[in-house]
Amino acid sequence: MPASERRALLGFGLLNVSAWMGFSTLGLLWLGAGEAAVVAYTMPVWAAMLAWPLLGERPTLRRVLALLLGLAGVAVLMGGGLPDGLPGGAGKTPGLLLLLAAALCFALGAVMSKRRPLALHPVAAVVWQVALGTVPILGLSFLLERPDWSRPGLIGWGGVLYMAAVPLSLCYLTWFGALRRLPANTAAMGTLATPLIGMLASAALLGEPLGWRQGVAVALTLSGVVLALRG
Repeated sequence: MPASERRALLGFGLLNVSAWMGFSTLGLLWLGAGEAAVVAYTMPVWAAMLAWPLLGERPTLRRVLALLLGLAGVAVLMGGGLPDGLPGGAGKTPGLLLLLAAALCFALGAVMSKRRPLALHPVAAVVWQVALGTVPILGLSFLLERPDWSRPGLIGWGGVLYMAAVPLSLCYLTWFGALRRLPANTAAMGTLATPLIGMLASAALLGEPLGWRQGVAVALTLSGVVLALRG
């Protein structure tokens, strides 16, 4: 690791891995997988807004409207009732805040990577960011959890291997590769399908409800994202 890149690598690792993976995973304690995907992938909207103070790109009326649409999608999810009977979906608030924090941190990481590109080979940049970013998560897990290594079973360990091979390796490599070649807002277009895939997959595989509220939330959120990217 070049000495000149250490501070930037640490910052990007905390934003792109620690905060993104950590906050989004904790948010699943309060939200369904499909709902979490909708909130997390408001990221392009926040990236468009953060580009103003950090990259000097002034937000247009279109981008302001995009932000309002994205927040409206979150508000629709907050209005959903929960099994514990809390009014107005108040029990979902911690999860929503955690997922919004994850989206904001990931958006900040994307924008900062355009402001201060890493002078490293793309594979090396991914390896160092993932390595540094997982240290805080690993440390907190030893403090807050008591692992039972035999409990996950074949499906659980298969999920661990998938997370290591695809999201933490292949997807991060392609994401940072896109950021090297495209503006941050344009690169974020690749995330547009994620909320739809997450919502449909959670309904098919986990039996999570797929009703009008989830449909409206997806429509509002994706409308805001598309509008921001075109603005």
